[in-house]
Amino acid sequence: MGENSVVKWVFLIVITNYVVFTIGFSSDFPILTKNTYIIQMDKSAMPESFSSHLDWYSSKVKSMLVEPEVEGDDDQDRIIYSYQNAFHGVAARLSEEEADRLEKEDGVVAVFPDTKYELHTTRSPLFLGLEPEDSTSVWSENLADHDVIVGVLDTGIWPESESFNDTGMSPVPAHWKGACETGRAFQKHHCNRKIVGARVFYHGYEAASGKINEQTEYKSPRDQDGHGTHTAATVAGSPVRGANLLGYAYGTARGMALGARIAAYKVCWSGGCFSSDILSAVDRAVADGVNVLSISLGGGISSYYRDSLSIAAFGAMEMGVFVSCSAGNGGPDPASLTNVSPWITTVGASTMDRDFPATIKLGTGRVVSGVSLYKGRRALLATTGYALVYMGTNSSSPEPSSLCLEDTLDPRVVSGKIVICDRGISPRVQKGQVVKDAGGVGMILTNTASNGEELVADCHLLPAVAVGEIEGKLIKHYVSTNPKATATLAFLGTRLGIRPSPVVASFSSRGPNFLTLEILKPDIVAPGVNILASWTGVTGPSSLPADRRRVKFNILSGTSMSCPHVSGIAALLKARHPEWSPAAIKSALMTTAYVHDNTHKPLRDASASTSSSPYDHGAGHINPVKALDPGLVYDIEAQDYFEFLCTQNLTPMQLRIFGKYSNRTCKHSLASPGDLNYPAISVVFPEKTSVTAMTLHRTVTNVGPPVSIYHVVVSQFKGCAVTVEPTALNFTGKHQKLSYKIIFKTKSRQTTPEFGGLIWKDAVHKVRSPIVVTWLPPL
Repeated sequence: MGENSVVKWVFLIVITNYVVFTIGFSSDFPILTKNTYIIQMDKSAMPESFSSHLDWYSSKVKSMLVEPEVEGDDDQDRIIYSYQNAFHGVAARLSEEEADRLEKEDGVVAVFPDTKYELHTTRSPLFLGLEPEDSTSVWSENLADHDVIVGVLDTGIWPESESFNDTGMSPVPAHWKGACETGRAFQKHHCNRKIVGARVFYHGYEAASGKINEQTEYKSPRDQDGHGTHTAATVAGSPVRGANLLGYAYGTARGMALGARIAAYKVCWSGGCFSSDILSAVDRAVADGVNVLSISLGGGISSYYRDSLSIAAFGAMEMGVFVSCSAGNGGPDPASLTNVSPWITTVGASTMDRDFPATIKLGTGRVVSGVSLYKGRRALLATTGYALVYMGTNSSSPEPSSLCLEDTLDPRVVSGKIVICDRGISPRVQKGQVVKDAGGVGMILTNTASNGEELVADCHLLPAVAVGEIEGKLIKHYVSTNPKATATLAFLGTRLGIRPSPVVASFSSRGPNFLTLEILKPDIVAPGVNILASWTGVTGPSSLPADRRRVKFNILSGTSMSCPHVSGIAALLKARHPEWSPAAIKSALMTTAYVHDNTHKPLRDASASTSSSPYDHGAGHINPVKALDPGLVYDIEAQDYFEFLCTQNLTPMQLRIFGKYSNRTCKHSLASPGDLNYPAISVVFPEKTSVTAMTLHRTVTNVGPPVSIYHVVVSQFKGCAVTVEPTALNFTGKHQKLSYKIIFKTKSRQTTPEFGGLIWKDAVHKVRSPIVVTWLPPL
C-alpha cells in the first residue's frame, strides 16, 4: 500500500438538534430527533469522480437523507464544519435512520454516537509519577543530547501515527549505524528523527511457514497487526493530545521516554515469531547501536543454552545493552514464566487507577458491576429488559457452547437475547462476534476460576460487559432458576482514582523460576492492563477480520504492554546516568519498587483477591522517580553472569555458547547460584536436612552522596533466623563498593516458601530487596 493510499480516518461529527416540519398543506410530520454521531470513514476510499474529500462527504450525507427536504435544509446545512488538517471530515446532523443507512455504505467504517469528553491525561505516565512534558520535574529536562535508542522487537511500526512525530528532535546521532529498510508501503522517508531505523527479519519464518503472501501481509517494517506500534509508542511515543479509543481514556498519550529514539525490528508475522529471526534481530540491533531492547514476546522455558533469546540477550548485555522482556501471560498458574535469565529484566503486569466501568441491570433490579470498552450505535435501551440465555450448565467445567466458540450457538435460541459466555479458549472479543453472528443483541462475559475477579476491558463489536467469577455465577444462577430472566447493559465511560491499585494482573505469569530457584522472577511489575497507545491503520481495535472500525489508538492488556513501560523508563535512567551498566539500571528499578497500593496495604493478586507475593510481583511495582536516585546499586558484570552459568551444571560445550566471543572461562568465584549479586535474594535449603545454615553474599555500589551511612532492616521468618553482617555500611566516596553477607539458620523447615525483605536505609534512601526462603522436600 503506497503512501497516497495509506488509510487515514475521518471523524464526522453530528450535532443534536430538534426540528418540527410541516410539508404542503395536509401532512404534519412528528418531531424528528437528530442525534450526534461520530462516523468513521476510510479517507482513501474516495471515488476519483470527486475533486475533494469535502465534496465526497457532502454527497455521502445527501444520499443518505430520508426526511423530506425543504428549502434551507439541504445537505450543506447538515454539515456543521469540516476538518482539512490533522483530521479530515465534516460535522453534520443526521437522524437515526440516516445513520443506520450511512453505516452500511462503502467507505464508512463505523458510526457511533458522539460523547462529551473530559480531558484527562492518559494514565500510565501520570500514574508512574512522570510529569507532563512542560513540567519543571526532573524528567522534563532535555535529554535528547544523550541520544538513547530503544530497539523494539515486534510486529513492525505504523510510521504515520502522531506518536512518532519528530518535531523538535535533534538530528539522528552520528554513532547510529542502523538502516531504514524499504518494502511494501514503507520507504526511506517513513523513518525520521523519532523512528531512526526499521528492519525486517523473515528468513526463519519463511523456512518454516513458506513464502509470505505480500498481497495480504506487509513484507516490510510496516505494522499490520498493531502490537508493535502500540509497544513502540509506549516506550517513547511523542505527546499526542486528544488521544482516545472511541472516546475512552481521552487525554494526552505519551511514551515513557519522550526524548528517546525508536528502532523497529519486525520479527513477528501472521503465523508467529521464529527464534532464528529474533536472534538475528538482536544481533543486528546491537551492531546498529541500540541502548535498550524491548522484547514483548516469549516462548516456553528451556535451558539457558537452548534458549536463543537468552543467548542473544547475553550478547547484548555484554555490549552494554539493557534487555527488557515480558514475563508472559500464563498466570495465575505457578511457574508459568518465560524469559527468566538473570541478565534479562523480566516484567509482569499490574493494573492502574483507571477503569472503564459498565453495569448489568438484572430483571430483579440488582445491578452488577463490570467493565467494557464498547462504543457503538447498538446500545441497549436502559428501560428494556432483554431476555438472558446461557448455553452451559452449572457444572464447573465450561462447555463449547458456554464458551461461545464458533458454530456452537443456535440462532433460534439466542436471537434477540443477551448471551452469557464463559471466558477461555477463544479470544474474548471473538466470543462477541460469535454472539453477534447468531443474532444476539449483547453479551455478558463471565470469568471462570482461572481468572477470578480480574476484569479486562475489550473493544467489543456488540454491547458486552465483562464480570468476575463470583458475579458471573450469580447471574448464571438467576438464569437457571428463572425462565424469564432479563437484563440490560449500560456503559459508563472512563473512571479514575480506582482503589486499590495497582493490583497484580491475573494473567501475569508467576514464579517460582524452576530453571534456577535462586534467581527470583519476575523482576518487577508495571502497568499492563487497559493501556492506551498508538495503533495500526489497517486492523480494527478488536483485531477481528470482521471489525471494520479504524482507530488511531487502541487499549490493550498483557505483559506485552508492561514490558515497554520498563524499557522506556530504563531509557530515561540511561539518559540521566549514561555510565550505568544494564545491571545497575535493573537494580535501581528493583530496589526502589514499592510493595503497597494506594490504600497503603500490601499489593494484591487479582486472581485470588489476596496479597500477592514476590512470585507474583517480584521486587514490586516500578517507581521511576525513586529509581532516578536509588542510593545504592547491585552491579553485575558480564563475567559475573558467566560465573553464574558455571554453577548451572552446563558442559564445557554448552558454556562456550555464552563464552566463545569473549573467551570466557569459569573462575568459580560463586559458591552457589544464590551468590550472584542479584537485587533479589532467594535462598534454597537443599534436600539434606543436615544443612541448617546458608550464607549469601552481596556487594553494593554507592551512587548517592559520597559520604553516607546505611543501616539494615530485615524481616523475621517463621522457619529460620536471619542475620546480616555488618549491620551498617559506611561509605566515604561515590562509586565505592562495600560487601555484606546474609546468614540464614533453619529453626523449623517449612513446606512452603516464606517471603520477606531486606532494606538498607539512610536519611533519604530505602534500598529494598525481596527475600524468598525455600526448603526443598527431604529425600
